[in-house]
Amino acid sequence: MPHTPIPPQRRKNARRMRKAMPEAELRFWNAVRAHRLMGLSFRRQVPIAGFIVDFACPTQNLVVEIDGSQHAQDLDLAYDRARTARLEADGWTVLRFWNEDVLRDLDNVCLHILAVIGRERE
Repeated sequence: MPHTPIPPQRRKNARRMRKAMPEAELRFWNAVRAHRLMGLSFRRQVPIAGFIVDFACPTQNLVVEIDGSQHAQDLDLAYDRARTARLEADGWTVLRFWNEDVLRDLDNVCLHILAVIGRERE
């Protein structure tokens, strides 16, 4: 599958976002980085299909988005739906979690990810 060209400004934004992650994203990153989640390789703030996704596991074609309350607003909901549709059309599975889910129940967030990709905890 060919890559969608990423404008230089979007790449620059992704780099900036890696340095200023919200608490929920930082907690998730600490749980999955360096193959900590069943050996899966995650990347953060990845440009895909013209968007910057929070986290991606390319070997599983999986995108994990961690959303704050602003994503519950109508305009953001519509944007997120369109973005998800585009990513899914490119073969990605998109999982969305609320910040609070990650902060309060990170273990179950990780278990859900494993269940979706068909891996069980050993």
